[in-house]
Amino acid sequence: MKKFWHWVKNEAGRTLYFDGYIAQDSWFDDDITPKKFKAELNSGSGDITVWLNSPGGDVFAASQIYTMLKEYEGKVTVKIDGIAASAASVIAMAGDEIVMSPVAMMMIHNPAMVIFGEAAVLASGIKMLNEVKESIINAYEQRTGLSRSKISSMMDAENLVQRPKSGGTRVC
Repeated sequence: MKKFWHWVKNEAGRTLYFDGYIAQDSWFDDDITPKKFKAELNSGSGDITVWLNSPGGDVFAASQIYTMLKEYEGKVTVKIDGIAASAASVIAMAGDEIVMSPVAMMMIHNPAMVIFGEAAVLASGIKMLNEVKESIINAYEQRTGLSRSKISSMMDAENLVQRPKSGGTRVC
């Protein structure tokens, strides 16, 4: 599997770049890639900066990355310079600080999947999508403090979020 992240070490510290799809080849049932990412994350110490410019991708990979970044001992600063859409927006929520360029955007939406099969298989897919949505809402709720129903409505509407004029970052 091709890595969808890369690290740069310089005098300012460690920088992690996500530029493109999150796990274009899925992490689902892949034990090696998550372990490799975690090993690279934990191979150093101190604060890290995460540059994020991604249209999204595999929500399960994003979930694992989110958790790994949340558990990281140093400060995690997420900088969005282009777009953090879909699964990438979940990764963004792991930042102790989230900084967006004045021209950057974040997009949130309901999870989606391709499924084929009989009614029981389709019903199982719907159940899975609902559970994935609830897990994504957990990350947004913890970071923003918005109600679950508000976040769910925002996901239903497929919202674009832009950096507020006053500075800082908010989800609206």
